Amino acid sequence: MSESISSELSMQAKILSRSMGVKLIVVCALALVMCIPAFFVEGLVQERTQRAGQVLHEISGYVGGQQSFLGPTLAVPFTVKNKDWHGVYLVFPTKASGATKTTAEERRRSLFKVPVFRADLNFDGTFDLTGVPAAAPQGAELDWNRAEVVIGVSDARGAQSDATLTMDGKTMVLVPSGVSDSMSFSGAQDQRLRLSLLGTPVAARPGMQFSVSTQLRFSGAQRIAVLAYGKTTQLKVEGDWPSPGFDGGFLPVNRSISPHGFTAEWSVPFIARGVRAEGPADSINGLDETSLGVSFIEVTDPYQSVDRSLKYVLLFLGLVFLSYFVFEVTTGKQVHAAQYVLVGIAQIIFYLLLLSLAERLGFDFGFLIAGAATVLLLSLNAAWIFASRVQAARALVVFSLLYGLIYMLLRLEDNALLVGAIASFMAVSAAMYFTRRIDWFSSLPISQGANRSA
Repeated sequence: MSESISSELSMQAKILSRSMGVKLIVVCALALVMCIPAFFVEGLVQERTQRAGQVLHEISGYVGGQQSFLGPTLAVPFTVKNKDWHGVYLVFPTKASGATKTTAEERRRSLFKVPVFRADLNFDGTFDLTGVPAAAPQGAELDWNRAEVVIGVSDARGAQSDATLTMDGKTMVLVPSGVSDSMSFSGAQDQRLRLSLLGTPVAARPGMQFSVSTQLRFSGAQRIAVLAYGKTTQLKVEGDWPSPGFDGGFLPVNRSISPHGFTAEWSVPFIARGVRAEGPADSINGLDETSLGVSFIEVTDPYQSVDRSLKYVLLFLGLVFLSYFVFEVTTGKQVHAAQYVLVGIAQIIFYLLLLSLAERLGFDFGFLIAGAATVLLLSLNAAWIFASRVQAARALVVFSLLYGLIYMLLRLEDNALLVGAIASFMAVSAAMYFTRRIDWFSSLPISQGANRSA
């Protein structure tokens, strides 16, 4: 009789052990299946990102958008009579220096924010026309009587006041240039370079030397850039935006950033500029690669942060399911597949909470609230499933650490892969340790584990 009972218990233990092996495979499969709803959440994130882009485009249309500026440049119309060819010959300053001061703020429309700026710009240029023209087309005749000093701006709608030019103590207002129709940008390597030219006539002649200074006030959104318009160019930009990004063809040689603003200085020598000092109008096309840019960056872009968090959804779901599986193994109480599905749904809803809260409160506070609510729910769920407050406390600790890990991964950026790989390795190692006594084929560790837990 006792041998029969022992044999029956042994057989039940074997069946239970084998069922736990199958259960692990099922749990892994469920983790993969629950990634499918995450793609729909990612689609929602993309939709909100597109809506934010539309708002950016609309607001930029009112303030001027991303602005690029060309400092004072001499433009002289020319004609090649034997070819019936008309064009504009450009002469850049031998020395150029500029100073730009920006004030920035956030414009809102509904939940969406766009950084806009107002900039006061001063551009100086010293011209030496000795030897000009040295790169004119063969047979070209320059019309010096129609020479102009021009400046360029990517969107003239952002003008906040008249642009002025000072030469020989005389101040003149710059107006839409008369030479702009003869200038072609069709050969631009970067199609973003589209400039509206403002200018004023000057009495320039070959061999002449003179200096000019221009003053502008423009608004824009997201980014401001100045082209290296001189053979040698010095530029200083300062502003009150606490998180600038520096981009373009050259980075600042000096910069300082504080919570109250930034200061940046560029120095571009002629040999680094890569654009000749004078030539036909198409020579301006290479200048876009010399832009000295400042971007007004949103450090806590909620959509970018949520999208990055979705990249770890499989890791996230896998670790949560693995935690529940370890709880199941160590307590000896089985968890139904439907309960794993509910846990997965809670994880997906976490991302929806995160997205909706991050739009209103920022990513950090949104993650804190959504994460705390989800951790609390998962811990209570563990208490309900395993009928144990001790198990609920364990779940609270484990899931708090897990959500803390995910947040750290999102903030580490460059080291996220390394930390994520190490954390995954440690999680699998822990699972191996807690299930070390299970013979997945024929032993009795489940019953023993259950007895020890009891």
